[in-house]
Amino acid sequence: MYCLTTEVLESVGNASCDNTNTRIIPRHLLLAIRNDEELKKLLASVSILQGSISPNIQAVLLPKKNEKSA
Repeated sequence: MYCLTTEVLESVGNASCDNTNTRIIPRHLLLAIRNDEELKKLLASVSILQGSISPNIQAVLLPKKNEKSA
């Protein structure tokens, strides 16, 4: 249990720092869990209150890498 808590908090802390925040919010927890494959499988059925949803953008809607913006 200690190792799981440590790994989750480390991932959440990194997500929080990436967004230049000093506090961990439920959204950071959700992003950290969904970006880690092992945690994603383990906590697949867990609902995080006030975590919003993870974006699922289809590949055809994303801009192509070789296009230059005008």
